[in-house]
Order: sequence, then C-alpha cells, then structure tokens
Amino acid sequence: MVLNGSEIVVECLKEQGVDTVFGYPGGAILNIYDALYKHSDEIRHILTSHEQGAAHAADGYARATGKVGVCLATSGPGATNLVTGIATAYMDSVPMVAITANVTLPLLGKDSFQEVDIAGVTMPITKHGYIVKNVENLADTLRKAFEIARSGRPGPVLVDITKDATGASCEFTPMKRKEQEPAISCTEAEIEQVLTFIEQSEKPFIYLGGGAVISEASDEVARFAELIDAPVCDTLMGKGAFDGTSPRYTGMIGMHGTKASNLGVSQCDLLIALGARFSDRVTGNPKKFAENARIVHIDIDPAEINKNIRVDASLTGDLKTVLGKLNARLEQNGKKDNRQWMQTVGELKEKYPLKYEQDKLSCPYLIEELYRITKGEALITTDVGQHQMWAAQYYKYTKPRTFLSSGGLGTMGYGLGACIGAQVGQPDKICVNIAGDGCFRMNMNELATASRYNIPIVQIVINNHVLGMVRQWQTLFYGKRYSQTVLNDKVDFCKVAEGLGCAAFRVTSKEEVAPTLEKAIALKAPVLIECVIPEDDKVFPMVPAGAPIAEAFDGDDLAQKEQEA
Repeated sequence: MVLNGSEIVVECLKEQGVDTVFGYPGGAILNIYDALYKHSDEIRHILTSHEQGAAHAADGYARATGKVGVCLATSGPGATNLVTGIATAYMDSVPMVAITANVTLPLLGKDSFQEVDIAGVTMPITKHGYIVKNVENLADTLRKAFEIARSGRPGPVLVDITKDATGASCEFTPMKRKEQEPAISCTEAEIEQVLTFIEQSEKPFIYLGGGAVISEASDEVARFAELIDAPVCDTLMGKGAFDGTSPRYTGMIGMHGTKASNLGVSQCDLLIALGARFSDRVTGNPKKFAENARIVHIDIDPAEINKNIRVDASLTGDLKTVLGKLNARLEQNGKKDNRQWMQTVGELKEKYPLKYEQDKLSCPYLIEELYRITKGEALITTDVGQHQMWAAQYYKYTKPRTFLSSGGLGTMGYGLGACIGAQVGQPDKICVNIAGDGCFRMNMNELATASRYNIPIVQIVINNHVLGMVRQWQTLFYGKRYSQTVLNDKVDFCKVAEGLGCAAFRVTSKEEVAPTLEKAIALKAPVLIECVIPEDDKVFPMVPAGAPIAEAFDGDDLAQKEQEA
C-alpha cells in the first residue's frame, strides 16, 4: 500500500507496540501530528509543557514498563530541548526513540529558520542517530531504531526526518516486530573460572547494578545469593532488583551508602558485580576499592569490563541468561555455607544502622511514613540531591522498576516528567515524585501536564529553602561559604500548584505527615505536598570525593571529630 511519510511513522510505531508517545508540536513536525490525530484511538499522545518534560516522561515510561519510550519534537529549539532528557536516558541505559522533524531537504545546511543538526548534536549521547531525507528509507530506519534502542545494553536512538520526507509517499509493506534473543558471549572456560573463585571464597559480596533491573533478573539474583550464601548491596540504579527487606540486603553502596555495605565490600574476599559499571560514586578511591578481594564482573557491555576497575574474571552477556547458567552449575555443586561471614556482615548492620533525628519533621521521617502508608507498593521517582539519597535509603524497594531516578547524569528536574510517564505506563500504581525545592523549580510547569490529563501523581517537594546537597558540601568542605545556594524567596509552591490546576497541601510538623499523605493518595488526582524541613539537615553516611568507601562517616563521627578538634 502507498502511504506518506507521516502515516509510515504511525504504522511503524504501531508495529513496535507503541501505545503512548510524549511530545510537543511545531511547524516541521506538523505532518506527523496530523497523522497522529487520525490515529488517536490507537496511539495516545501526551502533550507536555516543555520538550524536556516529554523526554523525561518517555524515559520514565520506559523504566516503569520495560518498553521503549517515545518522544517527539519539532526542529530547532524543539529538538535541542530534548537533549538533556536524551543524555539522561543514555547514561542510565534507558530504551528510548526520539523522533524529530527538520526543515525540508533544500533548506538543510543553509542556516534556515529553526534548523539544527540534531543528529550531530546528540551523537555522543545516543546509541545511534539517523537523519532521514528520503521517504523510502523511513520505515527501515524506524525499525532499526527500535531494535537498537532495546537490544544489548539499551539506550536512546534519535531519528530526525526532513519535513518533505514526512509528506512524500511511497510503497509501505507492514512487518512484524523482530524478537531478539538474549545476548551472551562468555565461554565455558570463563564460567569455570568464576565458579572456582566462588568455591574458594569464604567472604563473598554481591554488588548489584541497574543491569539487573533491565534484564529482569531479580529471581536469578535472589537464587544466586542463596546458592553462594552472600550478602547483597545495590547501587542507586539497582534498587528493587533485590528485596530490600531481605536479611541478606545491606543497603546501598558508595558515597551515601550504608557503612555495612561500604565496610563489608572493603572486607570481602570476592566481590561479584552484577550489571554494574563501577561508577565513581560507588568506588570512591578506585585504588582502595575492594582491595582485599578478587573481583568478578558480569555485564552485557564488554566496553565496561576493566574500564573503571581492573577485574580478575568477567562474563559478558545478558545478566538473566548468564546467572541462569551459573545457578544451574551451582545447584549441582550444592549451596555454600558462609555463616561466619554472614554473621559478621549482620553485626555491621546492627552496629551501623541508618538513623536520623526523631524529634523533628524530616525527609527520612516522611519517606518512612510514605513506605508504611503505601505498604512499600508505590512507584517512586526522584529528582537529584539530598531527597534522592533519602528516598534511596529509607524506602524499602522489593520489586524492580519501582524506583526511577537519574543516576548517571544527575539531572535536576527529571522526576516530575518521569513520574507522569511512569503513571501513564503503570496506571494501577501509586506514583510519587520526591523533589527538592531547587529541582522542582526547574520543570514544575509539568504539573500543568498532570492536571490537563488528570494523571494521579503525588508530587512531594522537600523544601529546605536551599540547594541542599550543594549546601551540605559547602558546609563540610567550603568553610560554610553559601555561594548562590540559598533559595529563601517569595515563591509559594502550593499557590503555583493550584494555579496549574492541582490540589496542594503544606506540611510543617510530623503530626501532619500521615493524614496529608493519605488524603493526597485518596484523591486520585495530581497533588502537591510541600514539606518544610530545616535548611541544615544532612545526608549521612557520606564518603568525601576520592576517599576510600571504608572512610564513610556519619553525624556521630562528625560531632566526635569536631569535639576532638
């Protein structure tokens, strides 16, 4: 059948199982929007308030569902407004296809109105980028884009289409979406080496990253931990891939990880990294990281092996598949018994629990109440900063795809768009975005998106009237010189929310937290809760940048140090 380019875009989206797209129209992409209008009963379009919000919403939708997220933007500033969202998805390996439209072919390269080489701009932050100038190449390009986005280590792909290609016609042949086999390239000899290391180990530790979520490997990870009798820590991106209420779980590792995780990893004799990339936020001083241990790295991306930390053995492939093979072999050998090591780690957990001041309203208290009220079943998104760390520390995640946060890029303003996308993708979930006041200012216009479609999200703003994490660094390392981090102005977030069509509540005491959360959730509508906390609350434990993770300190350590000084 003969279709024009815009109709081909829609048919390809349908082939790929796309039911929702997020975007913002403009002149160059009008043909595609006209086609979407005609197919609005098949593909839902969510009009965001800003293209960055569309990218974050597509990202949140993808993380929450495991599907490929799709965002749309017009040429020039529309396309460049997607860049931060694309980079966020790239750093966290999120499958996303960003479709942009450009000026017509005769106008390319002439500094035409709203012309930008968006494929060139996004080259370093995409798995691949295309510019389609001929309608006959369009269908194959879109199919390749989706295949690349979801295969191997997932990530964003950009498809830029000239406006004349969206209007021209050609023959279109429908195709079924290709199903992909899990990638695995490790050898039997490599598997044997890892099994030998496990057998020889008496103090193993599992370090779990976002790859465990992406590969849907939760069951395999749980069984692996049982078979080798090891404790488990996770990264920010690995939250929920292992049950956060399990006795084996020691909490997050790294700069704001628990002392039990940081000290345990520093004392172990075998560290097994599952779908993790040894980020600097995890390792601290790389020369001192797990220096007493052999290190095994299992990851789908061979480029990550030995990139940040030299390892003693590695297995390359889809984590779920690789662990399936390892577990089958371990089952034959029988479970290991490392009870003395598990007891040691248990003692670390008892000695160094997470704690905060109980006599005042704080973010940790609110998050613990949120956990209690939602029975741990909510889907939590966050922005970046202190509130992000508290949300990672104090809400217990037991299932994958229930904690969505910008880990690699650390994008302030990420959470609200992501929460909207997540709720659209998981409409039966209670979806809560936790943001600081500094982050919320960046993309709070997306509350208008939530109210336009009556998307029932709960937006919590932790308002300490400062850029909390930056202020914490200024307090600890910059002599309390609070350069440009005080936000104590006249902005009223509740009035902003009401003006954008949402309900709003302000919480200033512990007693108000539970009833306000319950009321907000019961409304089943977009709601903002502003929670006012002291400006100098800090996230502990903490590891100074570049220090060994074993040197994590908390408030008690800091008070003792100041007393000794």
